[in-house]
Amino acid sequence: MGDADMTETGGKISNAHRRWFSPPRAHGDSIEDRTVSFLELFYDLVFVVLIAQLAHTLAGHIDWTGFRNFAVVFGLIWIAWLNGTMYHELHGGDDGRSRMYIFGQMTLMVLLAVFAGHAADDLDDGRNFAIVYTLLLLFIAWQWFDVRRFDVEEWRPIVMQYVTGMLLIAAVVLASAFVDSTETRVLIWAVAVVLTLVGGMVFSLGRQSDIVDSATQTTESLAERFGLFTIIVLGEVVVGVVEGISEAEHHFRTIATGILALWVGFGFWWNYFDFVGGRVPRPGRTRVVWLNTHFLLALCISAAGAAMVSLVGHGADARTGAASAWLLSATTAGILLSIAMIINTFDQRPGHVNVSRMMVIAAVGALVVGAFRPAPWLFVLLLGFVVSVPWQESFTRHARLGLPFIPEEA
Repeated sequence: MGDADMTETGGKISNAHRRWFSPPRAHGDSIEDRTVSFLELFYDLVFVVLIAQLAHTLAGHIDWTGFRNFAVVFGLIWIAWLNGTMYHELHGGDDGRSRMYIFGQMTLMVLLAVFAGHAADDLDDGRNFAIVYTLLLLFIAWQWFDVRRFDVEEWRPIVMQYVTGMLLIAAVVLASAFVDSTETRVLIWAVAVVLTLVGGMVFSLGRQSDIVDSATQTTESLAERFGLFTIIVLGEVVVGVVEGISEAEHHFRTIATGILALWVGFGFWWNYFDFVGGRVPRPGRTRVVWLNTHFLLALCISAAGAAMVSLVGHGADARTGAASAWLLSATTAGILLSIAMIINTFDQRPGHVNVSRMMVIAAVGALVVGAFRPAPWLFVLLLGFVVSVPWQESFTRHARLGLPFIPEEA
């Protein structure tokens, strides 16, 4: 091969590398008819491990402190997932740069999972968790900062404000690594979570304009992504049932309680994906409600899975334990109320006019069941019935109106 041919070949390879490591998409540079990629599915699988670690710890410490620790650390995990997800939705693609960004995040998240289970109750694990989490936030913040080089002029100061907020949260979490009290550290993390959630809402609501709405509108692919994350946390219900049966004597009532508890989880899936899953909220302020309420939904589903372990494991008892009963009934109520709030972010369908109200009634019913604490098998049987009430009402309403329950476009 001559020098000219080698030069030409080298130029082609160089150009191919430049195209392969293409710059991030600017705000508003959307991909038409985009669907969730295999890369994003792989990314989300790491969160299966992270959430499983948290749920396992909560299952062994079902009390107020255990739930508080779970909620705070889960909030930090949610913040990382949301920022990574939104970056790829707005700026990523199926190219070398996007793959390296996601694999870099996944590497840090695997390390994070090592310390996540006891991050809130062990000084050393908590310190290591804070350091790795800070590195993860800084890495994601740098990705957002890098967008500025390729973004439209109007978005550059907005992105800088967003990055500044992430750096502030990273600094707060890093400061917690130097605290010699688990209680104080959890409090600092709670402040970081609240600041992020509230700050995100203020940032979004304060930036309502045509350019912001057009560039950050919720797409079908993002709605699909949130649905897939919901499936991930629903998996914790299945894991909780399996662990509960495995750890207990294989008595008939224990197994029956596990099967009935599994159907409560099926009810969560049924309500979410028939009323919420895959639907895009109305543009504007309702998008903020849709996005943030998914945090409460995911938190409650994961905690419900942890409650299943103890409840099913004591399936042969004459009465459900108070801690398990209250955790499962309260999280079930939280799930139903979350779905009710999310439904109100969509354009109303004729057969759904009463769903939100029925969700609230069902949530109250779940708390009543928790207060009475019947035998575990009866507890989950009643809870499953309560969860089915909104769906049954909507199904009946559709039938009376002569409408198909599942719209043709779905």
